[in-house]
Amino acid sequence: MSTPLVVTIDGPAGAGKSTVARRLARRLGYRLLDTGAIYRAVAITALGRGVDLDDEAGLAAIAADLAIDFAFEGDVNHVFLGGADVTTAIRTPEASKAASLVSRHPAVRAALLALQRRLGGSGGVVVEGRDTGTVVFPDAGAKFFLTASDEERARRRQLELEAGGGVVPSFEHTLREIRERDDRDASRDVAPMVAADDAVIVDSSTASLDEVIDQIAAEVARRAS
Repeated sequence: MSTPLVVTIDGPAGAGKSTVARRLARRLGYRLLDTGAIYRAVAITALGRGVDLDDEAGLAAIAADLAIDFAFEGDVNHVFLGGADVTTAIRTPEASKAASLVSRHPAVRAALLALQRRLGGSGGVVVEGRDTGTVVFPDAGAKFFLTASDEERARRRQLELEAGGGVVPSFEHTLREIRERDDRDASRDVAPMVAADDAVIVDSSTASLDEVIDQIAAEVARRAS
């Protein structure tokens, strides 16, 4: 009988973490914890209440009282904030940028750490984010760092915006935003985005989605046996 593991998938924006984590969780029969969605939920709450994104105490107060839930509906991992479905609202460019700014604050990260560990600590869960294998679940049974080239990630982001029916900026603008976010996430003082020392690096630049999931699922199965 296999042991249910905590599986972490970290990596930069646009590497395909959300899609890979969702499909991997469905294949394994695991729950899916999207830590990035939690920060995005704090961000849109702050924007909605007019809380400045530099107000660390105000943001930490939002994080401490965050009522967030996840539930699969078909193949979609819906995000509920205070009972309201915010799955689409947290994926806008504004929410993405705000979440990156929110995540810089140590008090916010501290407030959310206990929540994330409570939601995923029992195992049988795929956890997606930027520091899940280094900070949130340093003892996870299987850790992965999913990456792709800057250009490929920008291309995917534009396709995502097109599919959502939103305003699609130029490729150059999207590429610049990707690189700026990488710099912010990798250089922040608290929990920077880096691969855990024991993480398996998976480059999805040229691999198909199925190939990436097959590779990760095989490694999880090996470790859980």
